[in-house]
Amino acid sequence: MTTVAPPPPVPAGLGRVLTVPGVYAPRSDSRLLAHAMRAEGVRPGMEVLDVGTGSGVLALYAARLGATVTAVDVDRRAVLTARLNALLARQRVTVRRGDLNRPLLPGRSFDVVVSNPPYVPAPGRLPRRGPARAWDAGHDGRALVDRLCAAAPTVLRPHGVLLMVHSAMCDPEESVRRLSRAGLRAGVSGRASVPFGPVVRGRLDWLRQRGLMDVRDEREELVVIRAERV
Repeated sequence: MTTVAPPPPVPAGLGRVLTVPGVYAPRSDSRLLAHAMRAEGVRPGMEVLDVGTGSGVLALYAARLGATVTAVDVDRRAVLTARLNALLARQRVTVRRGDLNRPLLPGRSFDVVVSNPPYVPAPGRLPRRGPARAWDAGHDGRALVDRLCAAAPTVLRPHGVLLMVHSAMCDPEESVRRLSRAGLRAGVSGRASVPFGPVVRGRLDWLRQRGLMDVRDEREELVVIRAERV
């Protein structure tokens, strides 16, 4: 069992957001990714894309750091929630509805792409509606992660960076391999140990049966994947 650090403190300015049923509420993974964004040096003059924005918390954090921000989400409730939170926070964020990079204009590229995609392994088919759409990601948890690995190089500028968070259950090495094959310089840039959330707790037996979680594990490990277009 790997010992890793707890999540970093909430960065100054991450702020609170409103959520509605069916929209992912910010948790430890959002906090870890915000810390990675700050360490990456997101600042005025940069353009940031937040893929799968949910409540918009990471898009708003990038905007507070001074970046020009575009956020996308396939879920209608998430788009409306992110727009509302941007309005309440008095931050300028362009929020579009659509799948991954499809809502963007052809050829649009960014300095930083951030994503907290659905990554919890789950039995059955991918949900097409309902709250589980925000976290269920297929039997290996990679249904959205793999698609993001394929799409990221097309929206990164030279020396642009992808920052993506997901569970160690989802095989971080596979994410690094896929991004490296796509021509990016990729690796794990951060790790954190967090308590099991309600979704993971509810399917621990299934996860252990599939070998995705050791019977000795009492916490979940999160990772941040960093990939740079060189």
